[in-house]
Amino acid sequence: MVTQEEKKLHEEIKEAFPYADDVDWNEVYQRIIYRYSTPHGLQHIKEELYKLEDEGEIIVHHIKPNNNPVEVQTLNGMPKKIPTTKLWHHKSCGQCGHIPGYPTSVFWVMNKLEIDYLDEPHQTSCTGWNYHASGASNPVALAGVYVRNMWRAYETGYFPLIHCGTSFGHYKEVRNMIILHKEIRDKLRPIMRKLDMDIVIPEEVVHYSEWLYVMSKKAAQQKKYNLDNIKAAVHTPCHVYKLVPEDTVYDPEVFQGRRPAAPSGTVQNFGAKLVDYSTWWDCCGFGFRHILTEREFSRSFALFKKVIPAVEEGNADIFVTSDTGCVTTLDKSQWAGKAHGFNYNLPVLADAQFAAIMMGADPYKIGQIHWHATDVEGFLRRVGVPVDEYKEQFLQYLADLREGKAQPEYLYKPHRKIDFYLALPDRVKWYKGEQAVQK
Repeated sequence: MVTQEEKKLHEEIKEAFPYADDVDWNEVYQRIIYRYSTPHGLQHIKEELYKLEDEGEIIVHHIKPNNNPVEVQTLNGMPKKIPTTKLWHHKSCGQCGHIPGYPTSVFWVMNKLEIDYLDEPHQTSCTGWNYHASGASNPVALAGVYVRNMWRAYETGYFPLIHCGTSFGHYKEVRNMIILHKEIRDKLRPIMRKLDMDIVIPEEVVHYSEWLYVMSKKAAQQKKYNLDNIKAAVHTPCHVYKLVPEDTVYDPEVFQGRRPAAPSGTVQNFGAKLVDYSTWWDCCGFGFRHILTEREFSRSFALFKKVIPAVEEGNADIFVTSDTGCVTTLDKSQWAGKAHGFNYNLPVLADAQFAAIMMGADPYKIGQIHWHATDVEGFLRRVGVPVDEYKEQFLQYLADLREGKAQPEYLYKPHRKIDFYLALPDRVKWYKGEQAVQK
């Protein structure tokens, strides 16, 4: 029997998500699970992972108690451990190049929450862009790049946290490939040995938005602005939950578990109202190959299939997402529409920027909203951020830097992490010596 409380909850959900009833959820699940997932499933992958570890085929980088892991549920019901501290940052080429306020916001939030992390100076690109855009690579090369970066995290003792959605999805594909195909491991191992490395695979592949979601209730305790009247549309990046969907995090408290928990749950925990729009499942328009060959397709798709539905159907005040390509495409494609009279100007922020600014981060020095094409200032004024005061201070800071009157401000002490890196050879020597003797 349906209680009055359940009935009220259902009515509130129906009001917030009017398009939900038009969705055939079984059809959506089938599209995700059967079309995009591996035929082996996550449970099989995990069983094979630990079997290979027992046989000495690979090294598994385990999540340890000093990572303070939190267990969450995934699409297929299996638990996933999210480490919350001692994290090794695998940064994003696109974020650092196009949306610098994205990674700085991640670090700023971690500083506020007193998280121990390593901003790795010797990480390489994942090369996923090259693979998805041009296909100009091969499985062993892709596996080599993945293992090389995972080895770096392993020897530092910090657990890898992947910033880019593309890297995240790509690395999960590569992980499965290495585990399931001995011929790849046989070709990969001698290459890694030449680099004095071995095949290391982390116990979980974790995206920063999953970490942020897990920490968002604690982070929201430091919230400085009121978001009660803010309507937020969320776009979940395809490469985060469609490439290898089995271990995507879901939570029954986030839209009844019918959408990925991150970043919707983060936005919800900060107090904004999630809104529905009919094209929530669609790509942002970025894709890969067509952003290079048919750029106008990406721009028109982002505007007509994502931004306009979010505004006209959901009456959204802000678009929040969690990947490099999505922030860039949804934000910077809107200026093209203005040339044709489509002046929607829906501000787009990464969940990390959204959280950091709401926690009191400087919107210019940390959030770096001046890199965005849409007007973010209007949204921030609406929630009470003293934008003009921050802007005046930022411009004075820049002037003082130019005139040599101020020193650059850092998110952590310069050289602190490099000093840590320089101390690593002893640890590497210990590992190689011990392991080599045993073998």
